[in-house]
Amino acid sequence: MKFTLSWLKDHLDTEASLDDILYALTDLGLEVEEVVNPAAKLAPFTIAKVLEATQHPDADRLRVCRVLTDEGEKQIVCGAPNARAGITVVLCKPGDYVPGIDTTLGVGKIRGVESHGMMASERELELSDEHNGIIELASGEVGDKFIDWLAVNRPGTVDPMIHVKVTPNRPDALGVRGIARDLAARGLGTLKPLTVPQIDGQFDCPVVVQIDPALKAKGCPHFAGRLIRGVTNGPSPDWLQQRLKAIGLRPISALVDITNYFTFGLNRPLHVFDAAKVQGTLCIHPVAGGEELLALDGKTYTLRAGMMAISDGVGVESLAGIMGGEVSGCTPETTDVFLESAWWDPITIAATGRALRINSDARYRFERGVDPEFTLPGLDLATQMVLDLCGGTPSHLAQDGAPIDTARSYRLNPARVISLVGMDIPEAEQRATLEALGFTLNGDMATPPSWRPDVLGDADLIEEVARVASLTKLVGKPLPRVNTGVPRPILTPLQQRERTARRTIAALGYNECVTYSFIDEAAAKLFGGGDDAVRVDNPISSEMSHLRPDLLPGLLRAAARNQARGFMDLALAEIGPAFSGGEPGEQHLQAAGLLIGQTVPRDPFGSRRPVDVFDAKADAEAVLAALGAPARVQITRKVAGWWHPGRSGVIGLGPNIMASFGEVHPKVLAEMGIKGTAVAFTVLVANIPYPKTKTPTRPALSISDLQAVDRDFAFVVDKGVEGLTAVNAALGVDKVLIESVRIFDQFTGDKAEAQMGAGKKSIALTVRLQPTDKTLTEAEIEAVSAKVIEKVTKATGGTLRS
Repeated sequence: MKFTLSWLKDHLDTEASLDDILYALTDLGLEVEEVVNPAAKLAPFTIAKVLEATQHPDADRLRVCRVLTDEGEKQIVCGAPNARAGITVVLCKPGDYVPGIDTTLGVGKIRGVESHGMMASERELELSDEHNGIIELASGEVGDKFIDWLAVNRPGTVDPMIHVKVTPNRPDALGVRGIARDLAARGLGTLKPLTVPQIDGQFDCPVVVQIDPALKAKGCPHFAGRLIRGVTNGPSPDWLQQRLKAIGLRPISALVDITNYFTFGLNRPLHVFDAAKVQGTLCIHPVAGGEELLALDGKTYTLRAGMMAISDGVGVESLAGIMGGEVSGCTPETTDVFLESAWWDPITIAATGRALRINSDARYRFERGVDPEFTLPGLDLATQMVLDLCGGTPSHLAQDGAPIDTARSYRLNPARVISLVGMDIPEAEQRATLEALGFTLNGDMATPPSWRPDVLGDADLIEEVARVASLTKLVGKPLPRVNTGVPRPILTPLQQRERTARRTIAALGYNECVTYSFIDEAAAKLFGGGDDAVRVDNPISSEMSHLRPDLLPGLLRAAARNQARGFMDLALAEIGPAFSGGEPGEQHLQAAGLLIGQTVPRDPFGSRRPVDVFDAKADAEAVLAALGAPARVQITRKVAGWWHPGRSGVIGLGPNIMASFGEVHPKVLAEMGIKGTAVAFTVLVANIPYPKTKTPTRPALSISDLQAVDRDFAFVVDKGVEGLTAVNAALGVDKVLIESVRIFDQFTGDKAEAQMGAGKKSIALTVRLQPTDKTLTEAEIEAVSAKVIEKVTKATGGTLRS
């Protein structure tokens, strides 16, 4: 929201300084984003007078001027066609910064003639685009400040522009009057009364307006307008143009400028139709879809079904509450104008604007909430300004619908200021603050004004009181000590799992690392990330440009740094988040471990060996078991690209992946600067199924007192058959009776093929049967054994080895 200081003073009677106003705005919650004070950049320039102008000896278009300044006579070379003796000019001295040409002046020579400064044009001082000659002042004394002359003769040019950041819950602050009301409530002045004129129509409005019944409930409950005949749509007056230019708007014509003035001044967006181009009744209706509108921004939009539009007997004339159409737009030739004021549903406007990607000042305000009770007063005020600036004769009002009822009341409890905010504000001050903000008080009930849709409860009343009183007055106080006894557990199930995983991995002999969540793009792409969704907008360095897709890149970087310092046997681990995107919820908790070099046995006299894939598998299974994963899982080879194919696996339950383990791909190790082989595992903590019944205690220990029975089987299978296939087939024979199946021997190589045939190997299994209610008979054991042989031979295509 942008406005000028003089515009603010049209609504606020104040003697406060600009600095005081800026401080109060930010303190009230209207954060000041920018202040542009033209007086600051024009302050160095003074008024001077040209005494003599002679032709430059070496240039036809240059004149050597003798100029009277506050420092005496100076010689200035000037190329302006109007440089002549006797004119009063604006002087820029050596050392002055000229904003229009972005240059700090110095004493220089132009075609061999020394020049001490310059005489400025309006464009060089950023007063306008005029650059046909230097500024000629009609008055002014030599040595006077140019800004003082402007303050008297062109006050709008030295008016400070203030840009405040308005939060979505404060639509009332999208008008200058709403901002003035806040400052008046703070005590920086008095809010000037707003007098709404009585417009006496001279004839019946020939334009009929009609709202589709489906939109009266939600969409457009109130639409009003008035025809004004005989207007003259010329340029708007200088004061109006200066205000619009100061906030970045381009003056177009008086009619259009008036609507922009009310949009920013009173938060009342309006629209003007050229009445000569409107045929028949103006209908506010949902479109069928497919209609096209050439809007005032010069773009053609294809409307979708259900969008609100204003149409006449020919077609769509305007996109309701967002932007008008070029067909019915006002031009300098417009003589009859239909001035429209309506209230539009915020959600409908927001959905339409978002779908068509139209950003307009009207949409920005309507989708946040415009005062529904100001529809007719705003129309009357704008009508009066049109009559004052453009002339014409107004018609009677044409309208359909009525303002929505926003009346609601909440109880004001002065004591809640202390309990909610911690400030002790007298009741009389609280009531005065609310009344200054437009609230109506009846006993202890407060009714918010129609322009405050954000006030929806008694807590909002307290917020308004504290905001105006200034939250900077809060004094920090220690919390009172409360003896609550044994506190309730506060850790979530996922946090409990994180703690369990950290302790389990530490018990396995790993050293915990804490690495950054940001990694470089190259490392992120090695692990399936590195796209724009996880790119950091303002990274600390190029090595921290993306959110990590996995924990392994950070562990591998840490391992590379350790290897560079001579530490070759490493067991590193980390528990933390990894990211699949940059939005909330697009992250997951991982527990990862990395092994490099040789194993370090607990027994100091034990032997050392290189780590392998089964070390990573065992550690992953240990972490899963500690986190409550089922004992029976599936292990597949469908691994990600950063794992070594054939030397890695995935542990899961169907499509639910709980962990990955194996050797890291050699190409990845080379990219990360790792020497030798590295094995690792990654556990997706949240993917482990939670128990169906939640109890605060551990489940009862279930142990059978009957003797377990082990039976060994050896099968001749093809060399390509995986041992896990035989294990899973045997486990599936009897899920209750069979406690475990493990491979205890594998016979491969030339000797095996010589005995069993080319391309063959032998796999030996131990199947443990654990009875629970009675001792197994030999017949029962033989029956289970027969089923094991049948299932395994069928699954592997092998035979029982004799």
